[in-house]
Amino acid sequence: MRAFRSILATSSLVLLAACQPPVPDSGPEAGFGSSPFDGAPATGTTINGDPLVPPARVASEPLPRAVQPAPRVAARTSGAGTLASSGGSSDDIARETAAALEAARSNSGTAPIEASPSNPAPALAGNPQISDENDFDAVASRQSIESDAERLARQRAQYQVVSPTAVPTRSGGRDPNIVRYALSTSNPRGQRIYSRSGINLAARSSRNCAGFASPELAQIAFLAAGGPKRDRQALDPDGDGYACGWDPAPYRLAVQN
Repeated sequence: MRAFRSILATSSLVLLAACQPPVPDSGPEAGFGSSPFDGAPATGTTINGDPLVPPARVASEPLPRAVQPAPRVAARTSGAGTLASSGGSSDDIARETAAALEAARSNSGTAPIEASPSNPAPALAGNPQISDENDFDAVASRQSIESDAERLARQRAQYQVVSPTAVPTRSGGRDPNIVRYALSTSNPRGQRIYSRSGINLAARSSRNCAGFASPELAQIAFLAAGGPKRDRQALDPDGDGYACGWDPAPYRLAVQN
């Protein structure tokens, strides 16, 4: 019985070994590593590592040459002459430098000089109209304590006090002074002070007042013709002493303020 079991177990192992698939050769001649998974070909390649898609063919025509910028010329004027550096030949550099200097000289009148620490500092343009009395160094260079005291003494000697005087009286002209007349009256506009008589005074007043450019000129003419007592032109039909609506109130208010 025991021998039968041993024979059955051996037969099962043989059958299992026969059903297992063969392992591919993984030696160095196969192109792989020591393991079936070492050195596996990459995706998109064949077993030998060649690409599945053939490489694109490159055209043999030469590409057009790009336009290169012109070489920049750096010129500097010195005592020994003009120095230039460029990617061109020495003759081209000399011609381009001379043309640049000639253009700059024609525009400004002087040859351009490159900024350098050895160049002298530009002179500051002084303004003689600006006083330097607040500059201690400038004043100390030309003044002393004694000279400054003498100058102050001369200025004090020339100082004069002018006393105020009365305002001169305004000479009267041929035309009446309406300001003086306004201050000499007290009745408001529209209050009858003087008697007026005549036919159709309102219409005459409207027509005659239209001939004056302003009420002030009408008042001057009214006073010059004998007003306020007489009114031959009907400029003051209500008898308040004010012609063509002239108002003395602003003059009175100016004096009060």
